[in-house]
Amino acid sequence: MYQVSNVKKTTFPSKEVLLLTVRGRDLPGITSRLTSLIAKDKKAKILDIEQTVVHKKLLLSILLGFPGKNSDKSPLLKDLLFAAKEIGVDLGFEVFDPKLLGEENTHHQYVITCLGEEVGAYPLSEITSSLARRGVNIDKISKLALRNISAVELIAHAKKPVDPKLLTRELLSLSNEIGVDIAIQKHDLLRRSKRLVVMDMDSTLVQSEIIDELAKEAGVLKKVAAITHEAMNGKMPFSKSLKKRVRLLKGLNIEDLDQVYRRLKLTKGASKLLKVLKHLGYKIALVSGGFTYFTERLKRDLGFDYSFANQLEIRAGKLTGNVIGPIVDASRKALILETIAQGEKISLDQTIAIGDGANDILMLTKAGLGIAFQAKPIVREKAHYSISKHSALDSILYLLGISEREIESLSR
Repeated sequence: MYQVSNVKKTTFPSKEVLLLTVRGRDLPGITSRLTSLIAKDKKAKILDIEQTVVHKKLLLSILLGFPGKNSDKSPLLKDLLFAAKEIGVDLGFEVFDPKLLGEENTHHQYVITCLGEEVGAYPLSEITSSLARRGVNIDKISKLALRNISAVELIAHAKKPVDPKLLTRELLSLSNEIGVDIAIQKHDLLRRSKRLVVMDMDSTLVQSEIIDELAKEAGVLKKVAAITHEAMNGKMPFSKSLKKRVRLLKGLNIEDLDQVYRRLKLTKGASKLLKVLKHLGYKIALVSGGFTYFTERLKRDLGFDYSFANQLEIRAGKLTGNVIGPIVDASRKALILETIAQGEKISLDQTIAIGDGANDILMLTKAGLGIAFQAKPIVREKAHYSISKHSALDSILYLLGISEREIESLSR
């Protein structure tokens, strides 16, 4: 534990503050030229500075403080205006109230991530109106996607604390109406300090329900699918449904399982998600209510650090219709998440869980960030966040504040 002492509160002694705004085509040397002129003026002091470039258009804001209202600012302003004209940008200035300096330090900050096919004017107007009604004020809006407005991040603040999970759930109906997924998180270090991702396999990492694929090989698809549907929607205990379905698979041989594995298709964006997470040093676990025959091979082929699932009993190369050992149900999934985190010395706040079925709910709620991906309604209601309007698994990276430009760079 380190202790910092004798830290003075930041003060702004300037009696007069001007806000300079610079707009124009972005070119090298603009900021350098203007700040060098300010540096030569011994009375002027830069109190704050922020620069943004949107499609090669520059917006530069500088707060300049002066020791008194009678300070002679004319020479500096003339130099700045002349330099701006030479460079080919527009420069304006206005008086800024010094009392507003540092006010943002007292606010509670949040980040709102919006995902959809297009986060256009209508979705943004509805989202921002909803936030305004709750006293949440927007500070910054950024587009996270490169080619279209399918991912937008809003940084906002409120004078009173807001429960991000509660507000996210309140906005679920709005999300369905405008066709955009909305996730609200605290804008703090924990958001970008996640270290462990635990994900489900069936209909999450891979596009299909593997037990249904096995049922096709056994010719009992309708019977198995009916039981699967009940279990995924929380109408039957998972352990009971699993045993009933596995009994129907009795007699399948290893070659049948191998055929099912070879035709598995990863969910769109899965490979990119895993590659970026591994590059960033995340630990990744596959925790499934499916079967070890498939999770172990996926672990090997895709580079997972851990895999947990149910073990099918195989004798003489054929399934007996039984499951060996403890069943990986909802409570066991949550326990595995916690156990891995403890073993890796990672706090639960630094964990992410991804799933789609009722069997994932406890895991999703225990994790620091629980994401229902293309999930059943009962799961979307319980999870912290839901992604259903964006079909790619790597869209989860947007929730971590990672832009598509950064994703593409890491993927390469």
